[in-house]
Amino acid sequence: MAFTHFNSQGHAHMVDVSAKEKTARTARAKGKIFMRHDMLELVRTGGIQKGDVLSVAQVAGIMAAKRTWEIIPMCHPIQLTGVDISFAFEGDGIAVEACCRCTGETGVEMEALTAASTACLTIYDMCKAHQRDMVIDQICLLEKDGGASGHFVREEQNK
Repeated sequence: MAFTHFNSQGHAHMVDVSAKEKTARTARAKGKIFMRHDMLELVRTGGIQKGDVLSVAQVAGIMAAKRTWEIIPMCHPIQLTGVDISFAFEGDGIAVEACCRCTGETGVEMEALTAASTACLTIYDMCKAHQRDMVIDQICLLEKDGGASGHFVREEQNK
């Protein structure tokens, strides 16, 4: 595979995608924030004074996906056609999954990863007054589809 992320002087540059075909593209990413069980119950029951933690985290994740190109230097501005953030209480934490879609010349993996990360960070921010030692972990791409590289599914999902 030839990488096109360097210019003739060997410096990084934003790849020109203008010759690429527009295709439907989807990416899913996940993350998890680990916390005490009493904290999980506060989030679940709406007991956090700052408000509805998961609703705020959902909006933050969507906003972050839309602005990924502003914070990741070589990302292209992408016209997203859909962003969804979902949450699941799992044992000792909250699992976050972000799904991003577009029709364009480049994929939406970075948008999905940014959305999942930001949703986790927002949960941390809203809960930190009660617990400072929460851990954000397991941020990864689960799946991507569309474009020349085709379909990718993270191996651990196939088991």
